[in-house]
Amino acid sequence: MNLKNKVAVIYGAGGAVGGAVARAFAAAGARLYLTGHTAGPLDTIKAQVVAAGGFAEAAEVDALDEGEIERHLDTVVAREAGVDIAFNAVGIRNTTLQGVALTDLSVDQFVLPVETYVRSYFLTSRLAARRMVPRGRGVIMTVTSTPARTGIPLMGGVGPAMAAVEALTRNLSAELAPHGVRVVGLRPTGMPDSGAIKEVFGLHAKAWNMPWEAFADLIAARSHPRRLSSLEEMANVAVFAALDSASGLTGTTLNLAMGALDD
Repeated sequence: MNLKNKVAVIYGAGGAVGGAVARAFAAAGARLYLTGHTAGPLDTIKAQVVAAGGFAEAAEVDALDEGEIERHLDTVVAREAGVDIAFNAVGIRNTTLQGVALTDLSVDQFVLPVETYVRSYFLTSRLAARRMVPRGRGVIMTVTSTPARTGIPLMGGVGPAMAAVEALTRNLSAELAPHGVRVVGLRPTGMPDSGAIKEVFGLHAKAWNMPWEAFADLIAARSHPRRLSSLEEMANVAVFAALDSASGLTGTTLNLAMGALDD
C-alpha cells in the first residue's frame, strides 16, 4: 500500500491508536507530523518511525485549541506546501466517565466526552479542510467505537459522543466531497493490545463483579472469529482508507467490529 510522500498530520499520535496508525502510515511511505499533549510519547513514536527509515516531526499541540491547531498546520503547509491526510485519534481518560449508570452520572461527566470529542474533531477537520479544498484533494479521518451504533449499558456520554462524531463525518463529507476531499471514519471494537482498553474494560468488569479478562472474553465472544481486533489490523485499514485508490470511500465509517455489529 503506497502513501509515498503523502503528508499526514496525526492528532493524538502519542496514544495507542495514533501511534499504531503513525507507524503504518510511515511504513506506507507517508511523511508524518505527529501532535499530542505531551512530548514524551510523541518522541517515542517519532524515534520508532525514524529508526525504520521514515520521516516524522513531533510537536505539542492541544487538539482542543483552535489557535494551536491553526499555527501547527501553517507550519506544516509552509514546509510541505500542503496536507494530504488529517487523522484524529484523540482520547480522554474514562475513569469517571464509564462504569456508572446514567441515573447516577452527573451532567458534567455525561457532557464531557461529547464536548471534548466533537470539539476536537470539528476543529481539526475544519482547519485541515480549509487547506485541502484549494488543492482539490485530501482525506480527513475520524475514529469512533461500537457504542456509536448500539446500546451498551454504563457507557455514560461516550456513546452519544461517538454517534455525534459519526454524524459529523457524514456531514463533512457531504460538503467536502464535491471539492475532492474525502472524510472517512474507523469504528474499531476494543483492542486488547491498547493499554487504555484494559482500563475501560476494568471499569465495566468492576461494575459487573468480574475480572477484566472475563469481560474482554465476553465482548470477544460476540465477534465472528471470537476475538477482538488488534491495533495493527485497525492501522492497516486506516492506510487502505487513505489511499488514492480508495477514492470510493467517503461519508462512511468503516465497521471493524469483526461481525459483532451489523451494518
